[in-house]
Amino acid sequence: MAEYADYPKEKTDTDRVDVEEDLEEEEFIHEEQQFTWRAALVGSLLGLVVAASNMYLGLKIGWSFGAALWGSIFGFLILKALSKVTGTVFGPKENAVCQAAATSAGGLSSGFVTAIPAMYRMDLMGGSTPQQDFVPLILWTICSAFFGMFFAIPLRAHFVVNQDLVFPTPRAAAETIKNLHRAGSTAAQDAKNAGRAMLASFCVSMLWGIMAYFVYFFDSIHFLWFIGKAVGSQALMKADQFWNWYFTWDFAFFGAGLMSPGNTVVCFNVGQLIAYGIAGPLMVQSGFLFNLSATGFNYYPTFAGTAVSFFLWPGIAMMIVTAFAEVGAQGPALYHGLKGGIMEIRNAIRKLAKKPALVNDSTFVGKDTTPEHELIPTAWWVSGLFVSGLMTVLVMYFNFKVPIYATIGAIVLAFFLAFVGLQASGETDINPTGAVAKVSQLVFSRIPNGDGLKGIQKTNLMCANLTASVCSQSVDMVSDLKTAYLLKASPKAMFWAQFVGSFFAIIIAVPLFMLYTKAYPCILNENAGKCPFGLTAVLAWSQVCKLLTGQGTIPQEALVLTGVLAVVALLNVIIRVKFVPDAWKPYWPNFNAIGLGFIAPGANIPIAMAVGWIAGRIWLRVSKQTHEKLMYSVSAGLIAGIGMASVVTAAMTIADVKGGISEWGARPPNPRPPPYTPLPTPSV
Repeated sequence: MAEYADYPKEKTDTDRVDVEEDLEEEEFIHEEQQFTWRAALVGSLLGLVVAASNMYLGLKIGWSFGAALWGSIFGFLILKALSKVTGTVFGPKENAVCQAAATSAGGLSSGFVTAIPAMYRMDLMGGSTPQQDFVPLILWTICSAFFGMFFAIPLRAHFVVNQDLVFPTPRAAAETIKNLHRAGSTAAQDAKNAGRAMLASFCVSMLWGIMAYFVYFFDSIHFLWFIGKAVGSQALMKADQFWNWYFTWDFAFFGAGLMSPGNTVVCFNVGQLIAYGIAGPLMVQSGFLFNLSATGFNYYPTFAGTAVSFFLWPGIAMMIVTAFAEVGAQGPALYHGLKGGIMEIRNAIRKLAKKPALVNDSTFVGKDTTPEHELIPTAWWVSGLFVSGLMTVLVMYFNFKVPIYATIGAIVLAFFLAFVGLQASGETDINPTGAVAKVSQLVFSRIPNGDGLKGIQKTNLMCANLTASVCSQSVDMVSDLKTAYLLKASPKAMFWAQFVGSFFAIIIAVPLFMLYTKAYPCILNENAGKCPFGLTAVLAWSQVCKLLTGQGTIPQEALVLTGVLAVVALLNVIIRVKFVPDAWKPYWPNFNAIGLGFIAPGANIPIAMAVGWIAGRIWLRVSKQTHEKLMYSVSAGLIAGIGMASVVTAAMTIADVKGGISEWGARPPNPRPPPYTPLPTPSV
């Protein structure tokens, strides 16, 4: 994280940086044209792979990953080859265009792994399947894509130029692109090796994921069940059968574990162990909870009385409190962020009225050296924001029955929450979209729309969906503009790249969602049988909506635990920020990850992340040099490969291609539980 003192404050410092960057720019080939259709199309196609991966990761555990490094490295390999064939110029700025298109095309999964599946599960959509709601879903996707894109443009001046925030991943993408284009340098060869490593890990991950459809062993290994059977231990066999303590060959989470800090991975597993390895089984044994794990008993029409329903609320509380406490710890920066952002909007209005701009007296002010003709004209984003905003209001009203005033309120709230997301992402590389969504759900918890309880719940979920999507899109788009700024690339070229990428995102998002939900009906219907997805985010959104709208209940004991752990999570952040030495912070407990462990009803995913992290530690010990150069590329390839494999296997499921040809390595299916008789658990 950058300290405030690192930001440019004096003209002489800024001028010195400009001279250094001018000298550096002489290394690279001159590019007459930065935006090219080949870069936009190649980037968009690469982004579609990321879109498939994000849909898979989002449904599994509510996570997603950006396409910046993926689009930068693979885009270079493809476009460099094309430039040699055609004899044309290809430089770092066109490479940045490719990366921006990839980010736009791959970044629209948010609503389809959270609010929209939750609405289907709560019977709030017009139809029972996405096929029946194709038009509303397409219209919503268009609004989400273009409104978020235009929304982000005026934020560039403050976050990219004035504050000059770090933005770790966009900065890494910019450095990667520079290294790729340094002819004859060691860095260029290293970057090419990273591209080959990414391609190799992508192919291995994809092929392994497809093989898992046919041979059970390639999917998972039930070591506890086989050990328990061998030694006659029912406890070990139940740990596998009912509590999902088994190993899965999920390369996406191997990749996530490679990239994740050690305290995140360890705390994720600790949360899972506490909830579903110790407390949950003891509570079932004592008779307090009726059954074991929801994923082990998909025959019941409700989660009431299960370990999953009990630990859901403490998990959500730890995640929300930790996210907001981390954002609140950046109080001075947030104040300057909101102040500067409001000033940018006022200056845009004053410019239209031909009045002089207000002067920002913040100590964070930098200097924008971008030529005027490369900047995005004010008229473009103002008109685009107006048209896309108006369309959003109309689509929300006519297709989702959300009152006009509620949508306008959500847009205003999204403006302020986008500043929170950008400030956090710019300084820490973490976008608190989940916390943003929960704030929106709280604000719009009781907005009537003439359709009774269902109308209130639909308004709650769609308004939160709007603010979360705008926040996510704004962070992605401003991050691209940061990469462009570091490469001295044209913001206008990035705008057109994002525009083209957004069309591809619209084209792929709804069909992907339809593909997954047709292959796996359990995404939309909790009574549809065993589900390969954890649906962590979907469950959190639906349960919070029910609670805030007066339909849900929390067992009294769970409520007490929720309050206690929320306070502990808050104190944990305060202690870490105020009192823990910087050298100890990487090892300090992460309550956000512990909360995620409480929500994710299956130890197989945390175990897979732990395996990836341990492999990364071994790799670092054996060869620190190759780990530093290739680790992120290998991680991105593993995640993207399993995402593509999931698309292929979903298509094979729909086509009724016979899977499970070999049951080698499988354990017997879960026994059907006895008839459901809920316990009289007190609730509030």
